[in-house]
Amino acid sequence: MYIGVDCGTQSTKVVLIDVEGERILGEASRPHRLDEGEGGRREQDPGEWIAALRGAFAEVLATTGVDARAIRAIGVSGQQHGLVALDATGEPVHPAKLWCDTETAAWNAALIERLGGENGCLDRLGLVLQTGYTASKIAWLRDTRPEAYARIATLLLPHDYLNFWLTGERVAEAGDASGTGYFDTRTRHWRHDVLAEIAPELEAGRVLPRLIASHEPAGTVRPEVARELGLGEGVLVSSGGGDNMLGAIGTGNIRPGLVTLSLGTSGTVCAHSPEPVVSDSAMVANFCSSNGGWLPLVCTMNVTSATTRIRELFGLDLATFGERVAAAPIGAEGVAMLPFFNGERVPMLPEATASLDGLTSVNTTQANLCRAVVEGATLGLRYGLDQFGRLAEGVREIRLIGGGSRSPVWRQMVADVTGSRVICPEIADAAALGAALQAAWCHHQFQSGGGELADLCARLVRLDEASRAEPDPASVDAYRDVYARYRRCLAERHATH
Repeated sequence: MYIGVDCGTQSTKVVLIDVEGERILGEASRPHRLDEGEGGRREQDPGEWIAALRGAFAEVLATTGVDARAIRAIGVSGQQHGLVALDATGEPVHPAKLWCDTETAAWNAALIERLGGENGCLDRLGLVLQTGYTASKIAWLRDTRPEAYARIATLLLPHDYLNFWLTGERVAEAGDASGTGYFDTRTRHWRHDVLAEIAPELEAGRVLPRLIASHEPAGTVRPEVARELGLGEGVLVSSGGGDNMLGAIGTGNIRPGLVTLSLGTSGTVCAHSPEPVVSDSAMVANFCSSNGGWLPLVCTMNVTSATTRIRELFGLDLATFGERVAAAPIGAEGVAMLPFFNGERVPMLPEATASLDGLTSVNTTQANLCRAVVEGATLGLRYGLDQFGRLAEGVREIRLIGGGSRSPVWRQMVADVTGSRVICPEIADAAALGAALQAAWCHHQFQSGGGELADLCARLVRLDEASRAEPDPASVDAYRDVYARYRRCLAERHATH
């Protein structure tokens, strides 16, 4: 048996799989609180992640009846980019600043300039720094919280922190490290010189975790944690990775020709590449994958976070919200929304706000507003897919994951907006499944030096045929006009920022 953990923005999920029986035995989750503030502040208490992991782990064992001593390895996926700075005792010096935190936008812009602009970033890192990456969070902490900054002994990411709690080891792997802003994504090494530009007082060799390969274990579960969870001795913890990297594994996206698109709190579009990627767009991040290759990726910051705001504004449950979206026509009778409630990364508008356009006394209806926010989030992902250029050519299908993928209306909208076949895996939380698959791969490699991740994916990543959505030609044509209008709205917004 193998456990996969996914620590997201809103909750921590746990999946339990039986590899020999080729079965997903159970899932459970526990929520945690997001602390929001003026200026784009988005923070969380890392202690809540551990509490959620404990609760979800206990529930999945209770509901499946599995003896915890049958578990051989654990894999952890985590929200990318979050800064978890620890002191010498292993305690956070400040709440974790998250991927969606835009309070550090000015620090990010200053770092890009200091590194020589976009070309300088590409030369040193293989990608261009974006607001939300870990680098600007460290710079912000240095300038605004000097007492906390002075106590830093270790710099970790959220999934690294959970690995540290499980094993006591301070390690990192290339996929998640790609989003820090001080890691060369082509050579898979820390850039000590870049960290020195960000935080000159911190000694890179002391504060940065040890890098391990994707198939290597981070360590074994500490005896006191094993006793608490009911585990046997010597349970391995795999390298883990960022949620996007483990989500790709959980959809079987470990070879060219597929695109994984996530309708989560944020939205992501990614595709596998066997070699580093240099895109024509600075918005495409040349991230490493968590299985040895590369994962060029685009991330938008407002997807279910945006639709939830409108749904809750009207006091609608999910089913009723879906009915309202379906009741409105394509284009929402001229109502267009740029749902940039959290600022936006793609397009690069970190300080933008949400806006509505085209409202009249006739079209201002609940249904049109509900559809407009879903269309706005989806068109933003289409814009991100366009940034891939030739990388998106020849894609056979889009594998859709995240909470929004459960909506038939939204699945069809993605198919029509992109003009591509869409299908969901049976497990919507692909990151937790990917973490469990990576744990099994790590255990097999550790035991015998054999076992292929592709074989594990083929056996356990199952597609839900009932979720398949084919693009409707008439709707594809209609969305061309809607998308053209979206691009015009974006151009106007860029002109004012």
